[in-house]
Amino acid sequence: MKSQDALKRLLNGNERFVENKQQIVVKSSSQRREELSDSQSPFAVILTCSDSRLPAEILFDQGLGDLFVVRVAGNVINPEVVGSVEFAVQSLGSNLVLVMGHTKCGAVTAALECTRDPSIRLSPGLSSIVDRIRPSIERVISSGGSRSDDDILDDGIAENTRVGVELLLQSSEILREKVNAGNLSILGASYSIESGKVSLLDN
Repeated sequence: MKSQDALKRLLNGNERFVENKQQIVVKSSSQRREELSDSQSPFAVILTCSDSRLPAEILFDQGLGDLFVVRVAGNVINPEVVGSVEFAVQSLGSNLVLVMGHTKCGAVTAALECTRDPSIRLSPGLSSIVDRIRPSIERVISSGGSRSDDDILDDGIAENTRVGVELLLQSSEILREKVNAGNLSILGASYSIESGKVSLLDN
């Protein structure tokens, strides 16, 4: 499936989700489980946050075997995430990668709080996540202007997602080559917890 067709399928599914017209039950039948018992060919990769309110198959109204989902708090990029995406693209044939942040992200909120108050101490595990997000928060703050913390948070979430797209390309020759050849698209998106809608980010 071409990346533009995969994107259309995702957005159409999200529209059904928003309008409460889901078809996911049909796509998760026992017959579908049997069809997938020996192989998989997900049409898209979704790299998103671990937040419990973001089950990708539900909010895109997709079923078993349709999506290769990589979830980590703050949708941050680390070597394991890069390798997971590479596997889906190289071995499973996915031609679209969607890096998706979301409103009210706790990980980005923590990064903002730690930037505002350097005395905050986190566990090594949490610090490893927050430290990957803080440059995005700092970039937003340094851009100037008088804004509330809510606005900075929203802009930081979007910036963190854009940085995720950039880091995937910077970190992986496999992904770069496929994008340059026109065989892969890597896009940023944002999910609204309030409305359920997924919106693509501008570059």
